[in-house]
Amino acid sequence: METITIKKAAPDDVLLLQRIGRQTFSETFAASNTEANMLKYLEEGFSAAKLTSELENGHSEFYFALLGQEVVGYLKLNTGSAQTEIKDNRSLEIERIYVLQSFQGKKVGQLLYDKALQVARDKGLEYLWLGVWEENQKAIRFYKKNGFAAFDKHIFKLGDEEQTDIMMKKVLAGAF
Repeated sequence: METITIKKAAPDDVLLLQRIGRQTFSETFAASNTEANMLKYLEEGFSAAKLTSELENGHSEFYFALLGQEVVGYLKLNTGSAQTEIKDNRSLEIERIYVLQSFQGKKVGQLLYDKALQVARDKGLEYLWLGVWEENQKAIRFYKKNGFAAFDKHIFKLGDEEQTDIMMKKVLAGAF
């Protein structure tokens, strides 16, 4: 297999981001949610206008995992005011790590996570945090393996359904 490379997404990558975002979210959650709720979320959460705004936000960063020219996964990071909850200037939120189903188990998620860790360290931040759906055991195991621990819960709205996300945190070495 060719080497997976990680590349920062630019504002003109919006359609590529929209395609990988919708596909990976569908692959991950369609079987566990109603079609109506999925369609509503995919339309709103991955609209070109919303993604363009996020790509242009100086407190958000997107990274693609590429196999050659093919996008096989992506990462979304937030700092400061772009964070969905905590908004702590000492933290980095991993809002999304999504990988195409056909590439899961091939270390693509780990490479994206490693990029998040590098960004947090480069920015001198003290900890990483994220929210993960309580029923996504595969993702929870992945984050625990990478040193995250649960510290709270919050509600994630998918269409008209409220779901519980487990909030997890990892303090970086050298941080107080």
